[in-house]
Amino acid sequence: MRSRYSAYAKGLVQYLEYSWHPAFRPTGLELDSAQTWTGLRIVNSSDGGADDSTGTVEFIAEYSASGHSSSVHEVSRFERHDGRWVYTDGDPRD
Repeated sequence: MRSRYSAYAKGLVQYLEYSWHPAFRPTGLELDSAQTWTGLRIVNSSDGGADDSTGTVEFIAEYSASGHSSSVHEVSRFERHDGRWVYTDGDPRD
């Protein structure tokens, strides 16, 4: 989760695509260059250990764009794929 947040913050589209499960990955991923990511807080996590094949991470990622601050709050799902953890999808939280 932290590496994906860092990739968003640095605009690393290739890493985001690499860390996204191929079955769920969007085509033509474009990032909003007006967004500046300002912080990540991990709220909760479950599973995702050495013996697990799936895991979840609840997070709040803060950003600013065009002078306005906002955040993304999501419970993300991850899965082992080809020996590495990849993002599958997530459920937004209010």
